[in-house]
Amino acid sequence: MSETTRFCCSVQPVAANDGEGFAVSGPSAADARAIKTVYPVFPGIEIIYNDIHTSRAEPQPGDASGILEINHCREGRVEYLIGEESFFLAPGDLSVSRIDCAAAARFPTGHYHGITVKIDTARSPDCLSCFLRDVDVRISVLSEKFCGASPWFAARSSSGIEHVFSELYHVPPEIRKGYFKVKILELLLFLSAYPVGSGRQSVSLSQVELARSVRDHLLENTEGKLTISALSRHFGASTSMINASFRAVYGMTPAAFLRTQKMHAAAKLLRESDRTILDVANQFSYDNASKFAKAFRSVIGVSPTSYRAGADMDSCAPKA
Repeated sequence: MSETTRFCCSVQPVAANDGEGFAVSGPSAADARAIKTVYPVFPGIEIIYNDIHTSRAEPQPGDASGILEINHCREGRVEYLIGEESFFLAPGDLSVSRIDCAAAARFPTGHYHGITVKIDTARSPDCLSCFLRDVDVRISVLSEKFCGASPWFAARSSSGIEHVFSELYHVPPEIRKGYFKVKILELLLFLSAYPVGSGRQSVSLSQVELARSVRDHLLENTEGKLTISALSRHFGASTSMINASFRAVYGMTPAAFLRTQKMHAAAKLLRESDRTILDVANQFSYDNASKFAKAFRSVIGVSPTSYRAGADMDSCAPKA
């Protein structure tokens, strides 16, 4: 059994696949939504599917002490501000963090899908060996391993991480309850053997500020053809600095970012209006339907026709 709950404040009910969703305020998106679908697994341990369509989400009020989060990014990008440092997760990445030390999450591209395994260390069983013989995994040991010296650790995309998480996005309803328990044990066992090494690759605040200034300039000039040289002249920064800063925050070039924003805006029009696909394409400066379809598929994952026909690409939670 699952429940779909709000992710942050300023809420209004909206439609969701599994229960009730809630809309949230977002500074750059009129249709901002943040929906999370929660599955309790063990006492104090939950699997949460995050479907975010906003640029910022405030944490809910409550005591965050003793809460450990394991996050997997499937699509999009998420930023955590810890002290004076910004840390980012890209598709395929995994993080382990104490949420009492993290500020509100930001979603640079305004679009994010991923899984959170939330562990209340005060309520969860410290030793899980009673569930499977030869599994000696202690949550307190994992917490100290990954968050003892620093409240945040990231592991970059790898085949091992992909193996653990990929199946969690496609779980048949009839085996979901037991399967989640097995996957939690697999994840914790995987982490118990994971080499910590260096997992704090932060981005400087000056890079974050430059990247956001470039983003704002791009969104204010969507009809123009801004080159990286033009951006360099406008901001008085080298082309390499602009490219490096923008990629560090948004995970793509300025041109790719602008195309991504246009395609998500086009998807909203296809979802909420009866305008023809060619009409929508023309609004975003595509006079060729096939070129628009190619750009749309590269960002959204399906063709405009399939998307309008009901292909659900806006949720990472398992289908009911």
